Amino acid sequence: MTGSPVVLGIESSCDETGAGLVRDGVLLGQAVASSMDEHARFGGVVPEIAARAHVHAMAPVVGEALARAGLTLDDVGAVAVTTGPGLAGALQVGVAAAKGYAFSLGVPLYGVHHLAGHVAAATLDGGPLPNPCVVLIVSGGHTSLLLVRDLARDPIVHLGDTLDDAAGECFDKVARILGLPYPGGPAIDRAAREGDPTAVRLPRPLTGPRDDPYAFSFSGLKTAAARWVEAQRSGGSDPYVPDAAAGLQEAIADVLTRKAVRACTDHGIGTLVVVGGVAANSRVRSLAEERCAAAGITLRVPPLRLCTDNGAMVAAIGDLLVRSGAEPAPAELSVDPSAPLEFAALTPLVRAAAA
Repeated sequence: MTGSPVVLGIESSCDETGAGLVRDGVLLGQAVASSMDEHARFGGVVPEIAARAHVHAMAPVVGEALARAGLTLDDVGAVAVTTGPGLAGALQVGVAAAKGYAFSLGVPLYGVHHLAGHVAAATLDGGPLPNPCVVLIVSGGHTSLLLVRDLARDPIVHLGDTLDDAAGECFDKVARILGLPYPGGPAIDRAAREGDPTAVRLPRPLTGPRDDPYAFSFSGLKTAAARWVEAQRSGGSDPYVPDAAAGLQEAIADVLTRKAVRACTDHGIGTLVVVGGVAANSRVRSLAEERCAAAGITLRVPPLRLCTDNGAMVAAIGDLLVRSGAEPAPAELSVDPSAPLEFAALTPLVRAAAA
């Protein structure tokens, strides 16, 4: 095959085993296996179960992605893998697999940051991101506003981050209080369709005139929702779940989109990119569309299949790194479960992790 190499991306940071193949910014094929059903009865992800599931799913998922792309392993010219953040055991499975593929094929290996992968997912539907752009990352464990220039080369600037619970955590925790299944985000979204978003008034954290305009905090919102549920039950009535779900969803979408649009206008940037698992939420997407249109801002949101964890986003980052001339990762590549987001490439080493 001529031109840039086909990059195989491997994702195993949590409960999805993902593989994707990208060349020159084009997604050729991908596959994902989830162990979500195995975790649901525990109300959250169990690290040991996730790691074992990755071991069993890795080779079949890579094979399925290759088949969907009409390729074989011999067509792969580089391998990229998530090295952090995430669950340590789960990350180790992915890195071990990626090393095996790269070594056996004689191709370079690249370690990438999971959250940068989410940003890169937006390039697979609409082409390269403008330089600069504002990126809102919203997921189960992360909520951040970023200033992104050249994703493969430049440092990623944090405008604001969550001070406590991320938006996805708030969805999960309130869903449990309401008796909804795990994962909470999709369950809240479904329940909210039958509810009135104005029936339950919940606070909009850190939106006052003296608050940090780009910081997030969802712990208090979770507590306010829990107190509303408790008050309903203390009064002898069952909380009406659709209204509670709609109220919570509206509060989260309001805060996220309000701060994101303000970041764009404050910095004179014309494009907002919204990525991560919570970017699949219907109200977050619709309110972002409304507010961006009103402010004259271009909105970029990946298709639903690329919002949650997947191998295509990792391959997309690897593809950008390859085409930018980045150095491959050394053989001592390891994992960093709590890695801060500073650059797209993330190459923690075995000796550094053990020190």
